[in-house]
Amino acid sequence: MHDLMNNNDNLFTITRPAEILSPIVLSIPHSGTDIPTELLSEFKSDMLPADDTDWFVEDIYAFARELGMLTIKANYSRLLIDLNRNPDGVPLYSDGRVITSVCPSTDFNGNRIYTDERKVVSKEEITRRKEMYFEPYYAAVQSLLDEVQQKFGVALLWDCHSIRRFVPGVRTEKFPDLILGTADSASVPVHLELLVSRKLASGNYQLSLNTPFKGGNITRNFGKPAQRQYAIQLEMSKDIYMNDSETEYHPARASKLQQLLRETLLELNKELLR
Repeated sequence: MHDLMNNNDNLFTITRPAEILSPIVLSIPHSGTDIPTELLSEFKSDMLPADDTDWFVEDIYAFARELGMLTIKANYSRLLIDLNRNPDGVPLYSDGRVITSVCPSTDFNGNRIYTDERKVVSKEEITRRKEMYFEPYYAAVQSLLDEVQQKFGVALLWDCHSIRRFVPGVRTEKFPDLILGTADSASVPVHLELLVSRKLASGNYQLSLNTPFKGGNITRNFGKPAQRQYAIQLEMSKDIYMNDSETEYHPARASKLQQLLRETLLELNKELLR
């Protein structure tokens, strides 16, 4: 069995353990930085790589392989295609925050990302990008969930994210350390939501549930409790594993966070397999 499997176009990377021991699949949709060469000149050079990139998230969750968990990581930048947005353009929130689309024209703070500041991605280009990047990622995620569900009778997608501590385009206050999203308890049974919440809250981090993020399109799409397929999103403020300026990886902070995440996923795994 391959350690790393890329699809033919390098859209994403799947990390496989030596043996699959868990029904938990990790998704990392926003750590990619690739932009196709033919589109590169259309983006402002100072916007690349994207400030909204979920830096080092794959490093934080690197322990998943030894726990026997599958991981999928997107390789392309969220400025090209945002895999956690509704593909039909339906806003995920309606509270006044800056809303970015599946093919955004701004970042979280409303800054224009294209050299042509009037540019809005055309419907035809959105369709092309969805077919090229969005749909293959979702198909691959579902394939991994089907694989573990066939083996264990249950599957859970853990969607891994991070964000700057303060993003005024989203809200005027700083974010808490950890934000757990379960689509207002619709994507996972309440007893699993409580288990994860209690464990994460035990780690001396400030934890919020479904506020200000309740899980994006990935959580809402793949969370199907009636089918014993669950989904959870975890958003982490970057300064709990990076330095205060959120520019460099901070090994000591990261190690502390990794230990909590490891323990949380192990407890969740045990409960899923009961």
